Amino acid sequence: MKLHDSLFGLIFLALGTSVLFAVRGFPNIPGQPVGPALFPGLIAVCLCITGLLLMIKGLRQQTPSAWFAWEDWVHSPRHVIALLVLLGAVIFYIAFANSLGFFPTSFLMLLALFKALGVIWRRNLLVALVATFVVHFAFYKLLRVPLPWGLLTPWAW
Repeated sequence: MKLHDSLFGLIFLALGTSVLFAVRGFPNIPGQPVGPALFPGLIAVCLCITGLLLMIKGLRQQTPSAWFAWEDWVHSPRHVIALLVLLGAVIFYIAFANSLGFFPTSFLMLLALFKALGVIWRRNLLVALVATFVVHFAFYKLLRVPLPWGLLTPWAW
């Protein structure tokens, strides 16, 4: 899907404006010149400026282009199925990660995604298994982000 630059600019401008509006209510830290609103506010200002520049660029284009256009992949059933499997995998993770746990949920998600993308089954199983352990290690051990154990709670390490 291709959106006109002016539409993206409008989206960025709206997002930046809403963030600026939201950070107004952040409390000030006593005795400090900067508060928690500084960095989100700077990013919001950059989004607003970028949005305005994109809108101006889009409106000044010499050759008129469609405001909205589908890409060629939308007409390919294989690609549409892969997109639907991706969206289904995200919904599956949200729905079942706490009850099944990260390991089984991630492994099943990757199997489905690799199958939809046409990966060979032997490679599919190996990469899904290794990727699940690598992602778990990165989040659980390195970043200290607790991931749900679900069914594997008795064997949690």
